[in-house]
Amino acid sequence: MKKIFALLLMATTILPLAAQKTDYDKKLKDMGIELFLPQKPIANYVKAVRTGNLIYLSGHGPTKADGTNITGKLGKDMTLEQGYEAAKQTGIALLSTLKGEIGDLNKVKRIVKVLGMVNCTADFTDQPKVINGFSDLMVGLFGEKGKHARSAVGMISLPNNIAVEVEMIVEVEN
Repeated sequence: MKKIFALLLMATTILPLAAQKTDYDKKLKDMGIELFLPQKPIANYVKAVRTGNLIYLSGHGPTKADGTNITGKLGKDMTLEQGYEAAKQTGIALLSTLKGEIGDLNKVKRIVKVLGMVNCTADFTDQPKVINGFSDLMVGLFGEKGKHARSAVGMISLPNNIAVEVEMIVEVEN
């Protein structure tokens, strides 16, 4: 009888907790992050393309809610810490577009692949540390689902002198 009671207790308390979904809007708010209405593309492309369960997001820069960008070159105009914050802001811009595309971040199954590009001098070699600003945001928000394959590379320049550009592939529910 005690075993049956224990199993019933588990089924009515622990299992429903495991089935609960994270409220990513609340989690973002708790992290002090507000998503915003994404800007229109600056050229002849779209910001996101869905094929099957995958969303391919075009390269985004560190755009703020007011439409301005964080600009500068790492190793010349910006510190590593400023680059990290620019990459984090780029993540917020990508999440804004993603939410606009799928409607609800609870549909995210996995951040699959990320390409991070850093506007930097030829002798700057800390691109992975800069792009950690993006990756740390994804893992902080989505946990294990936010861990992704990634490349972090240096670029001699980026459009409009933005500090960072990131593109990503996300798996979502049907």
